[in-house]
Amino acid sequence: MNPASLAWLVPLPVLIPMVSAGAALVASRHPRIQQVIALAGMLAATIVGVFLIFGAAQGPIVLDVGSWAAPIGITLVADRLSTLMLVVSQIVALAVLIYSIGENVSDPVPTSPVAVFYPTFLILSAGVSNSFLTGDLFNLYVGFEILLAASFVLITLGGTRGRVRSGTVYVVVSLMSSVLFLIGIAWIYGATGTVNMAQLSVRLAELPPSTTLIMQGILLVAFGVKAAIFPLASWLPDSYPTAPAPVTAVFAGLLTKVGVYAIIRLQFVIFPGDRLSLLLGVVGILSMLIGILGAVAQDDAKRLLSFTLISHIGFMMWGISLGTVAGLGGAIYYAAHHIIVQTALFLIVGLIERARGTTSLTRLHDLARDHPGLSILFLITALNLVGMPPMTGFIGKLGLAQASVQVGTPMAYSLMAAGILTSFLTLYVAVKFWSRAFWQPKRVEFDDFVVPTEGQRLSGRQERRLRRFEQAVRDGRATEKYALAAKTEVERGGGASNAIMYAVATALVALQLGMAAFSGPIYSFAAGAAENMMDRDSYVTAVLGEDGRGGGTSKLPPFHPPWENLNPAPPLLPAEPTLPEIGGSDAS
Repeated sequence: MNPASLAWLVPLPVLIPMVSAGAALVASRHPRIQQVIALAGMLAATIVGVFLIFGAAQGPIVLDVGSWAAPIGITLVADRLSTLMLVVSQIVALAVLIYSIGENVSDPVPTSPVAVFYPTFLILSAGVSNSFLTGDLFNLYVGFEILLAASFVLITLGGTRGRVRSGTVYVVVSLMSSVLFLIGIAWIYGATGTVNMAQLSVRLAELPPSTTLIMQGILLVAFGVKAAIFPLASWLPDSYPTAPAPVTAVFAGLLTKVGVYAIIRLQFVIFPGDRLSLLLGVVGILSMLIGILGAVAQDDAKRLLSFTLISHIGFMMWGISLGTVAGLGGAIYYAAHHIIVQTALFLIVGLIERARGTTSLTRLHDLARDHPGLSILFLITALNLVGMPPMTGFIGKLGLAQASVQVGTPMAYSLMAAGILTSFLTLYVAVKFWSRAFWQPKRVEFDDFVVPTEGQRLSGRQERRLRRFEQAVRDGRATEKYALAAKTEVERGGGASNAIMYAVATALVALQLGMAAFSGPIYSFAAGAAENMMDRDSYVTAVLGEDGRGGGTSKLPPFHPPWENLNPAPPLLPAEPTLPEIGGSDAS
């Protein structure tokens, strides 16, 4: 498969969701048509991504948008790293979309405005794809802003007080990181005259090291907020848990990985070298340990998973900080694994919430008896997050440990020790979750509010209290204790789950098992992506070409000004007479 012949496919993962979002918005009064359009658009984009990943295995696929050759125009680059992240993210987004359709089918009255959800979800997918495929720093900023706009709409769906409050925190923090990103871009462009990543890798090397170090630090902080690395992740546990289950799942699976992807490009293409490797190593250790300790202290399932998300971003920082092919390959593989695992966990918690009406571990009980299939799905995914062999979590962590041994520095061994400790604490968190939610016996009495058992009628006073609790839940004023007790035990759940939602969760678990079964070629592909990142010259040549005028399929012809072929104008002054040569025949 010739990579150049697939260049026309590169913009489609961005264009298809964009066009589908417009069509879904036009069909806003017809929810079923909206669902068909959204599903068809995501499926088509995923198929295109699969073609691109096979083409990128042969070499980078480069397209100069609008026939403006790099570095003048915007360049899209589909290499091993971008296509691997693209395909995994599209598969996960497609799964979440199907899950949300099943959730909508199960609810007679949807809890979120469907007319807004599907177009916004497609815009979010387009922003993710644009961020992965761009070879232009400013276009990466545009991709981040598309993500921010779409995610703010999704995180506040339903308009409850809690969601608006958490969404406001999320958008303020994201805007601050975007401002930092824009400042970094302006400074870099003023110093180099370009924002093309390939050309920046050449021109930034000509600047003073102190100047480039500050530029790199600004961009690292901006990307660190997106990736939710310590100490820039305090916004995440308060923002993600309030959103609906499909939104939380796609946020946890994708948005932080866009930040990780940007850090990889920053460290290995734009600012190659190991100047900040020690800082990234310290950040990785702190993210792993503080994140998992935060998870240990949680009694709410969504907040617990949010802290584990922060913790396991630290594993990716571990591989990036080592600065070797083995370390970066392990980080890339672990990022692909974590996208699937974290999304599956949040979708499973969404099913738990629908089954019991709560995500509080103190209110959950006996799920293993009432929902054995759900318990199996959670157990497999949780063990994969822990890193039990022979699953993908174990393979990724083993690759990172081997890379640390190869480096052999004190920081490398410290990272490995922190990773091992974090894995054991993750096991403790998984066991805690399992024992409370799946084995804990049913509790039917909460202080002065006696919750009736099945078949028992409520008294008039209890009925009135329950109505007040329901109103308080809608207004966001209820304490967790009474609101969850009333919703959990009296309403007997909070909504039915259908076969579609269970099928999606099962498919993601099966995908994890399939990834473990074919971990050899997948890990080799990730290692190849790491080799491409370390070989900066191959990326520069693919984008700029041998002549430095663009490596895509739409290179512009050499520029010739229109007056170049005109006859020269006569001189304004007469030519000066020439003197005879000294020593010629006349002189003799």
